[in-house]
Amino acid sequence: MSKYIEVYQRQTGKVLSGDAKLLDSIFKKIDTNQLLPPLGQQAVDLGFTAHTFNDSKVLPEIYHYYHWIINNYFADKTINELNANLIGNSFVSANIIGTDLPQPITLNSWQINQLETVKIINNKAVIVENNGVFIWLHQLHPNWPLINQSGNNFNRYYNLFLKKLVGQGLKVTYLGDLDSEGIKIANHLSSLIGEHIFELQNSDQAFDWLVRYGKLDANRSKAVNVVNPILQREADSIHTLGRFVEQEQLIQEYEPIVEQWLNE
Repeated sequence: MSKYIEVYQRQTGKVLSGDAKLLDSIFKKIDTNQLLPPLGQQAVDLGFTAHTFNDSKVLPEIYHYYHWIINNYFADKTINELNANLIGNSFVSANIIGTDLPQPITLNSWQINQLETVKIINNKAVIVENNGVFIWLHQLHPNWPLINQSGNNFNRYYNLFLKKLVGQGLKVTYLGDLDSEGIKIANHLSSLIGEHIFELQNSDQAFDWLVRYGKLDANRSKAVNVVNPILQREADSIHTLGRFVEQEQLIQEYEPIVEQWLNE
């Protein structure tokens, strides 16, 4: 019996049909770090239709078996696969990567996979949570090095490329919404690249902004527990005050402190 089928059946208690063994060829390639084509091509090469691994309604048993193995058996493995989905799998930045293209630039997942090293033209950058704030700051300060976090869109390629930039020596700091969801986004980011990314949005500064700009909202100031101690203090302030602050309120606050930080 296939080792993948054996693990799946033992841990889920479900018995698979004969077609499940066809997926062994994919899983063996993952095990040996071979390059895989896009997901639809993988399905068709096995005799299935292109949406088999993307749509649970096509072949539910095969769909759930494939994703269980990917998410459990290969949970800690980087899968070498060409991604056909460009939407939501990109990295947007301004004045960080050396290029003749107009800023800001967007790298897609295909480009990111090919970049072994990156020509970094600034040694610092500000990560901005929201799309609109990112592009407005770029419009106001076209030479600032900025990275667009795009809310809670932590796609695999964004994570890989951000860690690559930080690993090459880029120093980053973070600015985001001061509400319960914003704290969770910031905490996830700090778990990816380190705790020390809140030089500007530190707990004292966050408290000051909450007092001066905070709007009352019980839903957006819910209690949350996070790992990062700086963010936990900010979360406690948000919940205690019952207030939140959106990035759009802080543009004039950002401008002098970002300028100073970039010039230090």
